[in-house]
Amino acid sequence: MREIVLDTETTGFEPESGDRIVEIGAIELINHVRTGKEYHQYINPERSMPDGAFQVHGLGDDFLKDFPVFKQVGQAFLDFIGDAKLVIHNAAFDMKFLNAELKWMGLPVMHMDRSIDTLAIARSKFPGSPASLDALCRRFGIDNTARVKHGALLDSEILAEVYLELIGGRQPTMSLVSQSAGVQSASGEWKPRARPSPLPSRVTEAEAAAHRAFVDTLGDAALWKRR
Repeated sequence: MREIVLDTETTGFEPESGDRIVEIGAIELINHVRTGKEYHQYINPERSMPDGAFQVHGLGDDFLKDFPVFKQVGQAFLDFIGDAKLVIHNAAFDMKFLNAELKWMGLPVMHMDRSIDTLAIARSKFPGSPASLDALCRRFGIDNTARVKHGALLDSEILAEVYLELIGGRQPTMSLVSQSAGVQSASGEWKPRARPSPLPSRVTEAEAAAHRAFVDTLGDAALWKRR
């Protein structure tokens, strides 16, 4: 099962009012395990930044002007995400912006049902409790000290940890080994491979002989003599 954990940064709150995406960060999960594949792109919004809007690491407009506009990178983004489910915190916001940018490119928009909203999951699991990304990091003991300023790729990395905690722990399948050491069932669940040959016994012959001698002193009713 392939999922993409995704975050965007924008100039404001409404694409229909002229706000644009300025950064996309995304990381790949296979069966809830990070693969190391990621997508990160700064984007020229083709507009000035309003006062108080997002500024990339405090560098602002001049920094973003050096990067491509969305129509130049939109297809590469779509190629990366493929048909995977998109894990997003407050999915309605990011999907609104992504679909606006895709529409302006003349490309098909994405349906909301392909997104997994971690904000909705958190509110369902912890009703009445704060559900921001920072609040969930505190709840789950996830280190977010590097999150001094917003950044899409860093937020995606943090969100991946939060998401795995929300669905039952960082290793939902209880597997602590590489996926290459297992097989995937028809349902998508990871299963360990059968060992090709039994492990050799670590009991020495002297230890085995001592055990047999001890068992002989216990009589015929000894547990170790039952078959």
